[in-house]
Amino acid sequence: MTILFDGIAAGMLLFLISVGLSVTLGLMNFVNLAHGAFAMLGGYACVVLLNSYGVPFLATLPAAILVPALAGIVLERTLYRRLYAASDLDQVLFSIGLVFMSVAAAHYFFGAQQQPLHLPAFLTGQIHLPGVDVGVYRLFLIAAGLVVALLLQWSVIRTSFGARLRAAVDNQRVARGMGIDVNRVFSLTFALGSALAGLGGALGVEMLGLDPEFPVKYMVYFLIVVSVGGSGNILGSLYAAILLGVADVAGKYYVPQIGAFIIYAVMVATLIFRPHGLFGRSHK
Repeated sequence: MTILFDGIAAGMLLFLISVGLSVTLGLMNFVNLAHGAFAMLGGYACVVLLNSYGVPFLATLPAAILVPALAGIVLERTLYRRLYAASDLDQVLFSIGLVFMSVAAAHYFFGAQQQPLHLPAFLTGQIHLPGVDVGVYRLFLIAAGLVVALLLQWSVIRTSFGARLRAAVDNQRVARGMGIDVNRVFSLTFALGSALAGLGGALGVEMLGLDPEFPVKYMVYFLIVVSVGGSGNILGSLYAAILLGVADVAGKYYVPQIGAFIIYAVMVATLIFRPHGLFGRSHK
C-alpha cells in the first residue's frame, strides 16, 4: 500500500508538470518541447524567494505561477506566434533551441548545483495508518493534482473561454469570422500552459531536484504522459500520469535492475493497442 500511495503521488507530480504541455500541444497543436524550461523557471522562482528572501513555501507558489505565465505571454507574442502555421519539424527545432538557451541561462545565473528546498514543518513527516505510511507532502501533491485537474477540465469544457479556444483550434478563419480574438485566446492559453508548468516545477523541486539540466532530464517524461493519456485530454493525462507513476515506483522497488525501463514499456504497450493514447481520438 505504501508503494501504491507513493506511486500515485509520483503520478500526480508528473501530471502537475506535464498537464501544461497537454494544453499547448493537445489544444493548440503546437509542439512545445521547451515546456520543461517553464517548469524550471517556476522552480527557480520558488527556491530564490524561499532561500534568498525567506518567503514561506506556499507563498512562493503564486510567483512560481505568475513568472512563467508572463514569460509565456512574452515568448508567445514575440516568437511562438510566428510558428503556429509552421511544420512540426520547425516547431521541434525551435523549441529545442529554447531548451538549450534556458539551460545555459540557468547555468549562468544559478550555477550547476542542485537547489536546496526546505519544506515547512507542517508538510514534512508521515502519517502512519494501518498498512500504509502516508507522506504528508505526497498527500499534499495528490490533493493539489486533483484540484488542478478538476478546475482545468471545468474551464476547458464548461466555460466560454474553453468554447472559444476549441473553436479557434478547430478553424481559425471561422472563429475570427464569429468575432473571436484568436490571437488573444492563444496568448492566454499559452500563458495558462506555462503557469501550470511553473506550478508543477515548484512543487516538484522536493522530489525531482532542480538544476539547469531539468528541462532536458524530464522532457521525455512530459511527452510520455501526454502521449499515453491522449493529446489534449486533461483527465486522460491525469489517468496516464497515475498509471505511469505507479508503474515507475513499483518497478524500481520490485525489479530495481530494470526499474527505469518500466515506464517506457508501459508507454510502448499502451500505444501499440491505443495509438492515439488512452483517451485520445483519431484525427481522420
